[in-house]
Amino acid sequence: MKSAAVVNFAPEPESVELREIDRPSIGPEDVLLEVANVGVCGSDLHQWTANHSWPVNYPVVLGHEFGGHIAELGSAVEGWKEGDRVVSETAAIIDQQNPMTRRGLYNLDPTRKGFGYGVDGAMTKYVRVPARILHNVPDSLAFEHACLTEPCCVAYNAVVRNARIEPGDRVIVLGPGTIGILCAAMARLCGAEVALVGLESDRRRLEIAQQHYGCEGIVGDASQWARQRDGLGCDGVIDAAGASATLKIAIDVVRPAGWISKVGWGPQPLGFNLDPLVQKNVTLQGSFSHNWPIWERVLALLTSGQLDVRPIIGGVWPIDQWHEAFEKMHQGEVVKSVLKPV
Repeated sequence: MKSAAVVNFAPEPESVELREIDRPSIGPEDVLLEVANVGVCGSDLHQWTANHSWPVNYPVVLGHEFGGHIAELGSAVEGWKEGDRVVSETAAIIDQQNPMTRRGLYNLDPTRKGFGYGVDGAMTKYVRVPARILHNVPDSLAFEHACLTEPCCVAYNAVVRNARIEPGDRVIVLGPGTIGILCAAMARLCGAEVALVGLESDRRRLEIAQQHYGCEGIVGDASQWARQRDGLGCDGVIDAAGASATLKIAIDVVRPAGWISKVGWGPQPLGFNLDPLVQKNVTLQGSFSHNWPIWERVLALLTSGQLDVRPIIGGVWPIDQWHEAFEKMHQGEVVKSVLKPV
């Protein structure tokens, strides 16, 4: 049985096309997941435009934000049954003996490979998934919302686990993409006053964050907002922009003894002096991916309605219209595109 799949087949720009692929075979500890919905991530766009900074196993099916129904169980899988509604984490391959894995931080295992770049992802009808990274999705949570659990977990890790927000803090989020908006929403849930900062072309996204998540949208310079309380700067910065240069902005606007949580990727080399980071005694924290307990917390937030992803979803496209879905995100017409395999 063959199914349509969105395949990144080479490292050159726009080397993505719809191909027919075979139904995956599964191992004893895997499930075969019938995909209901899959989100388009900024990293999918980066592989499409060939400006990514991570290794890719070409050809590979894109897509790592997904959920669906279990269609088949491996012989050693326990605790699941066919038809269960699930979402999947992204750590498709890990070393069980790696010291980070043994600590529960398998997201930081250097040998880890994820869906959509290391192994085939979910922009197709069926995907092979290790049972160890499945999470149950309640009937009340629609798959087109549940498939965005993954970017919400990225935001949770950057804001809740890798920052130190206290209620009443003033926090700046740089970059109003999907992750930036979700980071802003998480910071609001933590009790912070939040400003989301972008470019003139980001006005629509900033309006969404302001209207639906209670953030202040700022185009350009956020220095005045950062220093509004006592002149020293904001308490913390979440750098969710896809460019290295924004780290300089973060260092400029954060207060002495403040913190920066960097979650955005930027392959460009830094071209500025880091001495102010030292002089201001600022904590710079990287944040990558997520793990099991974060997924359980985020699913609870989505199910309860405390975190609502509906405002960022710009539409749901059938898989054969993937190019339009990619283009609308790439051009900034929508925050998040969702695909539906048919």
